[in-house]
Amino acid sequence: MTVRHTRRAFLSAATMMAAALAATACGSPQDTATGGGDSAAPVKVGLVYSQSGALASYGKQYIEGFKAGLDFATKGTGKVGDRKIELTEVDDAGDPAKAVSAAKDLIGKGTKIIAGSTASGVALQVAPIAAQNKVLFISGPAATDAVTGANKYTFRSGRQSYQDVVTAKSFIGDPAGKKVVVFAQDGAFGDANEAAVKAVIGSAGATVSSVRAPASATEFTPFASQIKAAKPDLLFVAWAGTTAPAMWQTLDQQGVLSSTTVVTGLDIRASWPTFGAAGAKISFLSHYFDGASDTEASKALKAKVNTIDLFHPDGFAAAQMVVRAVQEGGDDVDKMVTALEDWSFDGVKGKMTIRAADHALLQPMFQAKLTGSGTAFTATAQKSLTGDETAPPAVAMKG
Repeated sequence: MTVRHTRRAFLSAATMMAAALAATACGSPQDTATGGGDSAAPVKVGLVYSQSGALASYGKQYIEGFKAGLDFATKGTGKVGDRKIELTEVDDAGDPAKAVSAAKDLIGKGTKIIAGSTASGVALQVAPIAAQNKVLFISGPAATDAVTGANKYTFRSGRQSYQDVVTAKSFIGDPAGKKVVVFAQDGAFGDANEAAVKAVIGSAGATVSSVRAPASATEFTPFASQIKAAKPDLLFVAWAGTTAPAMWQTLDQQGVLSSTTVVTGLDIRASWPTFGAAGAKISFLSHYFDGASDTEASKALKAKVNTIDLFHPDGFAAAQMVVRAVQEGGDDVDKMVTALEDWSFDGVKGKMTIRAADHALLQPMFQAKLTGSGTAFTATAQKSLTGDETAPPAVAMKG
């Protein structure tokens, strides 16, 4: 898929059928910067994320967002009450072993709050460490559904894969009786995406089939012909790698993009030229892009980073959650957990709610279109879906 951020594990079909729980409680993130326990000692926060490696660009956006969010939530003081938020940044390079080592080192030095996790594999290894040591862990851009409900000490500041697929489903309205085709490469990535579409859209009444291509394929006309012959109501494209421009060009030239609704995920801005002339003909599911919302938080973030990209909101929300946790919990991690559960706040994307049952982060998602071409592409929101509309089914807390 031209969107690497969906390269994650998805919930099983059985889990996805579980009933979603409603979320309650409200609060302003800026109202939280007034307390913070009895001590004036700094609050140590460890940020373990990808400064290098394949997801370094994601990590850069995360940390920029976090610092902007901290400034916003503390009204520019960097403090909760009299306590300074002291950040320690560690590069995990996307390596779970490095992340675990860094988390353990930070915990050993008295850090009670760990945030970050650009990669899903990292988040799934750090979450158990948080539970074992009873520290607060706020996962970042990592999208795997398995972070939700991992344990009582684990939260997330970004979206999860289920929310991506539900957004894709929204493009065809009621899926009952509709035909959906997943176009993906052979391998685990394609398998995961096909399984997710079957679980989320297929379970809602659509007939889901797939057209799969070898990862080594460079000629895509035969696959375009198969897709056209299937006459789907929705084509869900899950593609990764350097062949993406040729793939999109072929789908466009063979008339696939004009014959059906074609949906894929909108990645970071640097990837947009990949779509070429096809970009304006694709429907995008989107976690976030600059201009998707007009909130006070988005204005504050934009003032800091100029152009908001995909994972800036994840860092921003993490900082808001950290400030809330410290204001309400001081140094007591269990109180921090309680303070975050069922908390609603105004984030970059809009209203965000942390569901108490499994710590899913309910949040808006977006339908988007691109206009222009290449490096001059501009994204616009076609529709915003509420946190309730994209809420994943509640799962049992594992620990």
